[in-house]
Amino acid sequence: MRNARAVVGQPTPLIDGIEKVTGQAVYTADLPAEGALVGRILRSKEAHGRIRRIDIEAARALPGVRAVITGADCPLTYGVLPIAMNEPVLAREVVRYRGEPLAAVAADDAVTAAAALALIAVEIDPLPACFTAAAARAPDAVALHADKPGNLEREVHHRFGDVEAGFAAADFIREHVYSCAEVAHAQMEPHAALASFDPERGQLLMQSTSQVPYYLHLMLARCLDLDPAAIRVVKPFIGGGFGARVEVLNFELITALLARASGGTVRMVLSREETFLTHRGRPETEIRLKLGITAAGRLTACAAEVVQRGGAYAGYGIVTILYAGALLQGLYDLPALRYDGYRVYANLPPCGAMRGHGAVDVRFAFEAALDALAAEAGLDPFALRRANLLAAPTETPNGLRVESYGLGTCLDWVEAASGWRARRGRLGPGRGLGMACSHYVSGAAKPIHWTGEPHAVVHLRLDFDGGITVLTGAADIGQGSSTVMAQAAAEVLGVPLARVRVIAADSALTPKDNGSYSSRVTFMVGNATIAAARALRERLVAAAAVLLDAPEAAVEDAGGQFHAGERVASFAEVTRAALAREGGAITAKGSFTCPEPFQGGKHRGGAVGATMGFSYAAQVVEVAVDAETGAITVEQVWVAQDCGFAINPLAVEGQIQGAVWMGMGQALSEETGYESGLALHASMLDYKVPTILDSPPIAVHVVESLDPNGPFGAKEASEGALAGFPPALAAAVADAVGLRMDRLPITPDRLLEALAQRARAGRLARALEVA
Repeated sequence: MRNARAVVGQPTPLIDGIEKVTGQAVYTADLPAEGALVGRILRSKEAHGRIRRIDIEAARALPGVRAVITGADCPLTYGVLPIAMNEPVLAREVVRYRGEPLAAVAADDAVTAAAALALIAVEIDPLPACFTAAAARAPDAVALHADKPGNLEREVHHRFGDVEAGFAAADFIREHVYSCAEVAHAQMEPHAALASFDPERGQLLMQSTSQVPYYLHLMLARCLDLDPAAIRVVKPFIGGGFGARVEVLNFELITALLARASGGTVRMVLSREETFLTHRGRPETEIRLKLGITAAGRLTACAAEVVQRGGAYAGYGIVTILYAGALLQGLYDLPALRYDGYRVYANLPPCGAMRGHGAVDVRFAFEAALDALAAEAGLDPFALRRANLLAAPTETPNGLRVESYGLGTCLDWVEAASGWRARRGRLGPGRGLGMACSHYVSGAAKPIHWTGEPHAVVHLRLDFDGGITVLTGAADIGQGSSTVMAQAAAEVLGVPLARVRVIAADSALTPKDNGSYSSRVTFMVGNATIAAARALRERLVAAAAVLLDAPEAAVEDAGGQFHAGERVASFAEVTRAALAREGGAITAKGSFTCPEPFQGGKHRGGAVGATMGFSYAAQVVEVAVDAETGAITVEQVWVAQDCGFAINPLAVEGQIQGAVWMGMGQALSEETGYESGLALHASMLDYKVPTILDSPPIAVHVVESLDPNGPFGAKEASEGALAGFPPALAAAVADAVGLRMDRLPITPDRLLEALAQRARAGRLARALEVA
């Protein structure tokens, strides 16, 4: 019998890493396409208005222009959620944000395309615009959508446990308002698409920077009114996503429409500014949080009112506002919760899903409130968290199942590694330590588009060469999911990793997969891969039994060989025997579906937040604060994450560090900005992501709680740590300068203003004492 975990659990370079680091990887903008037309989009300069006229005749007559389209060429709306498809591909009748597509052209070259856009005449009658959630909710606000009075996309009201009794039992109560700026994904690769339409066959080939090729396939069929069988969607290499591409985007559908209108191939490469305008980032959020604890630190109740400014269209908004409430649970033992959530339309680019979807802003508020309560009650922040740990397996009041829970171990490690007990409060002026905890789902329990099919399907193919091909619709967007699938197949089959190849996300070759979002791939597609590998192994063992003249139960496989007593057959010999026995190439299928008990509570919206496994993380952040400039320097981060089991420890460590780094950006500098709807942040010079100069040492410790349902015990590893960084940083700043900041990002100017306000208040208090 082979040694357990010969492939999984081993630090493994990504199977596509060589192509990426040597420049061989071909991304969408670089795909060869001889004679491809250049696609360009004309965007609105009005934030809100009624379209009176879009005249495209002069543009259409320009030599070298092959197609010009407007909203009249696509009367259907689209969207990621079946119940909220309210976004036009190109604006029709009304424009709702500055930068919304109005028309598009396909031309022989970029110069001609730009000239054509300049020839399009547009007349828009301005309408009053709303740029804040408060303005959009005002009684006299103009409705962005006629069917959404009060500009409310969705309001949510959930009650779990006896909240009033919980607050009555509390010895300490903290009620405060926290605000978090809107942030963008700032992925390295700008959006791009390459579409080819064959007018003779009526067939479309789409290659795009998508995290969700299946959803793109659905919307192409819908908006172009094509038979799905006439569409092929292929995912090239992707230069990052972080949620920016987990819904179908307007430029993808526009590119396809241009390809059909021109009867050829169209390449659309968005500028960085256009990529920002396409957006789908984390919404600006205000959280009014009330939290109660006993003198011993036990949580008694929480009440949260959350308002999200969602932009002009629905997108993932309904899911985001539900996640914000659902994921207040699942981290600690919280007996009572009242949640009121409001997702609000505004005349700005649409928001959507972003790494840590729905959880990051509310976790900042919750952890910041916990830290303040710990100080008021005279409790150590670690002791307060330990007083509220869950005991797995358990079910939360809102119906979330927790089967594995390593948060206590995470706390132990970061406390010891950071020297918390010896160093906190003793680092000297302007230096401080802060801590926080966080968690995230390992895949959404229910698919967005319910078809009755499994949540994940994988095929394994074995042919004459003895190579094993994993066929999966799951999109590797840099997170290393294809490597995980290859490791899982190699582990179960007992073969070297080099024998396994992965073909991912080509609708003509691979089975359907719902996409790369909510950290679902490792858990769901990983389990499907294991099931397929086991099915293939059974067939190989059956062939080996015949070859070795032994019962199947007596056959063991190890190190690429099959044994039955003293008799041995190589993998190649067994492969030939199996192919002969089964009449040629062998395909084995594996699937996975989240069991019904894990699909959430019975309340409305209860499926959102439900999952089969939560990751858990704790982290300590050390900062140095310059009181003269307001500059915050992150000196060191210690983070421990319970990922169940690290299938690829090398990739897991990188994913955790990346999550911390993105949390640092939101905490310190990242923020979108608009002036009358005009984006002020739409370049990498104006949108301030941390650079390598800002990046601190990040010490990572992997905790393995071995989830009973995860593949080899694994859970998600790339999102859980993000939400803990902002509150840990805020706590470290409070430890350094004695100020609790309640607004993200904590920029130098905001910190300086808070320090100045404290100084003014101190001077006033002293003056009153003298008087």
